[in-house]
Amino acid sequence: MLAQVKDHPLKNKHWSRLSHFASETQSLAELLTCAELGDESFQQQGLEKEKKIYLDILSAIERSPSSTQIIGMTGTGGAGKSSLTDELVLRILEDDAKARVAILAIDPTRRKTGGALLGDRLRMNSLQNPRCYMRSLATREAHVSISRATRQSIQILKAAGFDWIFVETGGIGQADTSISDLVDINIYVMTSEFGAPTQLEKIGMLDFADLVVLNKFEKGGALDGLTEVRKQFRRNHREFENITLPRYPVFGTIASRFNDSGVNQVFNHLKRIRSLDSKRLPLDSDFIVPPPHQFSIVPKERSNYLAEISQTVRNYKNQVKATVQKVKQLESAKELLSSENSLSSQTRKELEVTLDGIQKEISQETLQALKTYKSLEEQYRTDSFKYQVRQRTVSVPLTHTSLSQQAIRKLALPTFSSEADLTRFLLMENLPGYFPFTAGVFPFKRSEEDPKRQFAGEGTPSRTNKRFHLLCDGEKAKRLSTAFDSVTLYGEDPNERPDIFGKIGESGVSVCTLNDAKQLYAGFDLCDPSTSVSMTINGPAPMLLAFYFNTAIDQQIERYKSEMGRTPNAEELNQIRSNTLKQVRGTVQADILKEDQAQNTCIFSTEFALRMMGDIQSYFIQNEIKNYYSVSISGYHIAEAGANPITQLAFTLANGFTYVEYYLARGMKIDDFAPNFSFFFSNGLDPEYTVIGRVARRIWAIAMRDRYGANERSQKLKYHIQTSGRSLHAQEISFNDIRTTLQALIAFFDNCNSLHTNAYDEALTTPTAESVRRAMAIQLIISKEFGWAKNENPLQGSFFIEELTDLVEEAVLAEFERISARGGVLGAMESHYQRSKIQEESLYYETQKHDGTLPIVGVNTFLSSSGTSFEESLPSELTRASYEEKQEQIHRVKAFQAENKEKAAHALKQVKLAASEGRNIFEALMEASRICSLGQISQALYEIGGRYRRNM
Repeated sequence: MLAQVKDHPLKNKHWSRLSHFASETQSLAELLTCAELGDESFQQQGLEKEKKIYLDILSAIERSPSSTQIIGMTGTGGAGKSSLTDELVLRILEDDAKARVAILAIDPTRRKTGGALLGDRLRMNSLQNPRCYMRSLATREAHVSISRATRQSIQILKAAGFDWIFVETGGIGQADTSISDLVDINIYVMTSEFGAPTQLEKIGMLDFADLVVLNKFEKGGALDGLTEVRKQFRRNHREFENITLPRYPVFGTIASRFNDSGVNQVFNHLKRIRSLDSKRLPLDSDFIVPPPHQFSIVPKERSNYLAEISQTVRNYKNQVKATVQKVKQLESAKELLSSENSLSSQTRKELEVTLDGIQKEISQETLQALKTYKSLEEQYRTDSFKYQVRQRTVSVPLTHTSLSQQAIRKLALPTFSSEADLTRFLLMENLPGYFPFTAGVFPFKRSEEDPKRQFAGEGTPSRTNKRFHLLCDGEKAKRLSTAFDSVTLYGEDPNERPDIFGKIGESGVSVCTLNDAKQLYAGFDLCDPSTSVSMTINGPAPMLLAFYFNTAIDQQIERYKSEMGRTPNAEELNQIRSNTLKQVRGTVQADILKEDQAQNTCIFSTEFALRMMGDIQSYFIQNEIKNYYSVSISGYHIAEAGANPITQLAFTLANGFTYVEYYLARGMKIDDFAPNFSFFFSNGLDPEYTVIGRVARRIWAIAMRDRYGANERSQKLKYHIQTSGRSLHAQEISFNDIRTTLQALIAFFDNCNSLHTNAYDEALTTPTAESVRRAMAIQLIISKEFGWAKNENPLQGSFFIEELTDLVEEAVLAEFERISARGGVLGAMESHYQRSKIQEESLYYETQKHDGTLPIVGVNTFLSSSGTSFEESLPSELTRASYEEKQEQIHRVKAFQAENKEKAAHALKQVKLAASEGRNIFEALMEASRICSLGQISQALYEIGGRYRRNM
């Protein structure tokens, strides 16, 4: 129902202040509300005095001159009008430092409910700029595309001094042209999915449009659609003498894409015709429509990559079955030849020919695997085993002497009597360290360090640095895993703003400058081979990685100064820098695909974030960075959002293969980037989690070898695993350690490459020192005390494990095919397939948890008879960042910005130029990160259109 003046806050305002609408945003909003309510509302409420003030203002507005350009954005629903409007506004604001822009976004009112969504403001990144103003209007009527207040609202905004006004209508029908009389330039936005060319005859706006935009130009049939629309445009404007179709103002755009060339052409054309009486200028002579395939992150001809991978794995398994059958036949023929002395010479000769034929049908790879295994078997039955790791010989003892004085084998070998069974084992399982790496990617676990990598981050960098030293106390290997606060995760600087201040240093460490990074890792030699640093950061990953690399470089420069007693010269600096980048070890998460699918901490558009990820990997290749993982492809957050183990695994691997396809499309070689990939999974107590690593390793290895032709190093899928955060419950929190212990056992036995065990109190707080010590003890007790862990392939040979592995693998391949049918990972993301599936599985879990179908001890079953309250379950200490720590971080970033104020502006300009000109952004970030804060860099990239545009 239409709001009345008496119900609106305006009734309590000083009406005389409405005349200040040109300088006060609040007064402008109030005046637009008056326009929307209409004159009759004043009369109905008896507000005659107030009405006179309002009408006097309108009268003055009508007499005021204006050079404002009014752009009408019309088109069918879903064509991308809002995205295109936002992109054009961003370009105006960047192009002209003084320009002010207003947006009127009109949404249709539903006939049945009388409501309107009015949601476009959530998707407008340009609204962050103080020179941009937006107002949402509802049509207040069904079957119309504009509000009755549209004309008056435009007049008010013109009088307020805006240079550009965009009026975006609701999704309109084919015949609606009502906006054309109210604006200076008409833009009609559509897609190539308009049906048969005859349908274009029904679009009335093609008679009035000054520009036609064919958005979502990456869709199939875009070029043909562009040609048909230009033909129709020529017919509608009766310009049959001009047969050069490209001269008509019909543009192909992808408004969702960063720095899209089509949007740039629309913007440039708008500037050309802005002040002209006739808007029908031909296009620039150098106007070129890029082929749609150039816009694809994954080339269209590769859109079926997941289905191909699924088929590749299935083909491999079928080949294994056929090979095993051939080996059986070979065994039978050999046995017959050796055991039957009564065979005639002719029969024997025929058998030998058959035997020879069967042997030729068995691949050399299989025969070599059998031969290699026999020599390996001899080595594994000795007391020690030697193998090569990067030109280094490693010797591993093969037995552990128990308290009972028994020699416990580090590796259990199969005892098959049949060569066919052995063949199947070698081709589908094999020993750890050998293709297809089902049992593990390395022959043995590291003996000099445990796979523990504990997550830490709280308060200031100095406070987290103390926690790091506590975690590494007495350990030779320093494996640091960094948690950042939400302010850092969203690319912001600490600030007094209410939406930021309370989050500084909460549930993670606050890091926004190079100085913060140096303080965070102080006391750790980042070039020491025993030091490895993992950073859980996604959107701002390039900036945090640049902080980290520069921290490591500056450490080595200081070491040089200390040892040599002087500052290194330019050549020596370059050598230090090069050597440092080649030595640093660690991982940066950076996985933007799972952010869009599950975790939601997106700050840059998916395409722009992918480009920066590609720039990082390109930088890694150029600088020979081989010990650092440029991306940790994460399934953990997919699982935490509610996905079951199969969906977690399928989505994660699919995302990994998407990065492979994207990097290949950028011209990188598979073996130059695949070794820089790592993976990150969650472990729960569902049966499928028992084999999540086995399935992931096998699918990845087969696909990388047989589909992509990758070398052995690229075939090895290495992953970090974290026990399930979702399985931590606030009720009976002491039970959480029991669940974590079981999950850790699963990870150990499945040969994870590193492990984080959650602290029992993480359901309520950042872990305390006491709870972290207990969490670490879980890992250490398993690795140091638990007898089963003395063996490194304990899952092999289990009928259940083998059956479960095949079951999960087939389920993952089937999910690949479902995603492929939707256009691959990126195509599925457009229709929100992954997000929807995760939500459905989360709901299924929560439903079963609450109705008791899924028993959870201490939560919905085996409840305490004493009725322990929630408060009694609270840990004795809750970890929070103090007010002083928050203030400290604000002062630190302000001091850093003040110190580098003069240099920062130039560095930020270089970052923006690198992004807009297509150069490597990470190279520019390496320089900018020395003198710019995280928030400054994020804002600079937002200004040129890199910001994430949220979907409704």
